[in-house]
Amino acid sequence: MEFKDLQVFQMVAKKGTMTGAAKELNYVQSNVTSRIQKLEAELNTPLFNRHNRGMILTPEGKKLLIYSEKILSLANEAKKIIRNSEEPSGKLEIGSVETVIKLPIILSAYNKKYTHVDLSLVTGVTEQLQEEVLNYRLDGAFVTEAGRHPDLIHHSVFQEELVLISDLTPTSFEQLKSTPFLCFSKGCGYRAKLEEWFKDEKITPSKIMEFGTLETILGSVVAGLGITFVPKSSVSYLEERGVIQCHSIPEKYSKINTIFIRRADTYLTSTVEKFIETIDFCKEETNYPLSFV
Repeated sequence: MEFKDLQVFQMVAKKGTMTGAAKELNYVQSNVTSRIQKLEAELNTPLFNRHNRGMILTPEGKKLLIYSEKILSLANEAKKIIRNSEEPSGKLEIGSVETVIKLPIILSAYNKKYTHVDLSLVTGVTEQLQEEVLNYRLDGAFVTEAGRHPDLIHHSVFQEELVLISDLTPTSFEQLKSTPFLCFSKGCGYRAKLEEWFKDEKITPSKIMEFGTLETILGSVVAGLGITFVPKSSVSYLEERGVIQCHSIPEKYSKINTIFIRRADTYLTSTVEKFIETIDFCKEETNYPLSFV
């Protein structure tokens, strides 16, 4: 069983077709097919169920996917440990909750200082990013704190004040509760906080509308489509321009922490260590909170 076979296997599982995996890996399809057949022959079991629309993992394939992620992560970690030095280098894959407002300050400071690091960023909601870190697909991620996971190390970043925002139409607080709620998908920490508040107050939203980007959500609020729940620092510029209203909520639900997470069982390379140091440095050097949504 070769590392490359496992990489191909993971890509087929992700894309759901040989064609999609071949395109992503820049391989000819016959190469992808032969590697999957080789794996199945070596393990003496089918790893995928084939159907008209593509391929899905068999129960045995699902087991192999879990182990393949661990194997490839350990192999990558071994390379990092052997190559590790005071000067960070190699790949650093970071995740962040949607949408980053001040994170460019951290990324820029790190990228300028450590030029041999290939830094990449992916975005998503808290639950999704936590799973990516737990499954060794990300070196770390900025997420909203929602309890301690035993397999993760948490680094505090900052605390945010959450507010309800609406357009400028004069509206009572009771009317706001019955207005459509605009949000990210399930797994978003801010949405979870609002749902906790609604549940305790026995409020049932008239409608929940999910969006993929903060820009779309804020534009829809300004247009009067509904309300949303965001860090105050991320919309202060809109409030100053006079296009939205901010509404305070009970303190129990308005405070939320943003943290940086990484796996507890992985070696702390200089690449990750220096990134954490950069976070701490930027916190101390800036007079405003770093804001994520």
